[in-house]
Amino acid sequence: MSTSDVFKQTIRQNLGPVLPYLEDKTVSEILINGPSEIFIERKGKLERVPTQFPDEDALRAAVTSIAQSVGRRITDEEPRLDARLPDGSRIAVVIPPCSRKGTTVSIRKFTNNKISFADYIKTGAITEDGARFLDICMFLGKNIIVSGGTGSGKTTLLSLLCSRIPKGQRIIVIEDSSELQVEYEHVVMFETKQADAQGKGEVTIKDLVKSSLRLRPDRIIVGEVRSAEALELINAMNTGHKGCLGTVHANTPDDAIVRLEALAQGGDGKISEKALRTQVTSAIEMIVQISRFSDGSRKISHISEVRGFHPDGSYNVVPIFQMSRMTRRPDGTLDGRLEPTGNIPSFAQEIVDNNLPFPMSKFSPAKSA
Repeated sequence: MSTSDVFKQTIRQNLGPVLPYLEDKTVSEILINGPSEIFIERKGKLERVPTQFPDEDALRAAVTSIAQSVGRRITDEEPRLDARLPDGSRIAVVIPPCSRKGTTVSIRKFTNNKISFADYIKTGAITEDGARFLDICMFLGKNIIVSGGTGSGKTTLLSLLCSRIPKGQRIIVIEDSSELQVEYEHVVMFETKQADAQGKGEVTIKDLVKSSLRLRPDRIIVGEVRSAEALELINAMNTGHKGCLGTVHANTPDDAIVRLEALAQGGDGKISEKALRTQVTSAIEMIVQISRFSDGSRKISHISEVRGFHPDGSYNVVPIFQMSRMTRRPDGTLDGRLEPTGNIPSFAQEIVDNNLPFPMSKFSPAKSA
């Protein structure tokens, strides 16, 4: 019996109460808040379902069995689990006493749907000009950070951007748990490793970024920058590795650059604050903000360029495209459009020199009627 078959059998035996939602393609996430409280996410909206587990012991046993099936542990000494399941889904668990309502589980289902800019344009997540500009940024090898909150679609957008990398390059992808779907000829996928029961053998994202630098990468992709690996990624961006990408949890482009600085300060490099901030602005060229709005939709709200510092010392993050004011339609959905701000990117001449079909007039804001 294959690993995948064993896993499916484990799911059927242990997660029977939520099995219908695992098999329902319209459900994107299952949230279990103890044995008697279960929510699902469908089309960006949460709804409570009547399904329940028999009791806390049954739920706890289910989680323990699933952890064992993927070679992980969850115990009183290690009360948290974050793992990728064989079908590509992501499971996160916190057990009592850390979780006061009982064992808490999130299963973010893997989707094999291929997302393109055409799909983003169709759903209003981006405009044609915005998509074309991001294509240009990828072609020119700009270092890009995708910023957004939990569940905003950062990983999906990062996967899409990776698919726009010009041919003939070597990409190294580094993740905690493999989620990115990168369709490319020459791609190497790395995944972190937890320590064993004796606390040995851990391999972190920071370790893998260091190793990747010795493996002749053209571009380094970090699925999520969340710790001291930020400094290693910034160093890579500043040492000739153009077109590196990563994601970070932040609500605005300005917050994203500040968060990166804070994460990089946790590195073991002996570097002054001034030198670090200068390296951050030299490394990060573009920040793409994706947001999940109150109607459940996910849209790119900003495409911004990092241009050094303001006179007061704060980062100068300049929006090139920005979401217009959002208005609510009668059906409850939000209406907004990613529009040019009038700010010309500092690399405009590169666009011209490469004969890329994107006239400077595309950066001019639309005239009011």
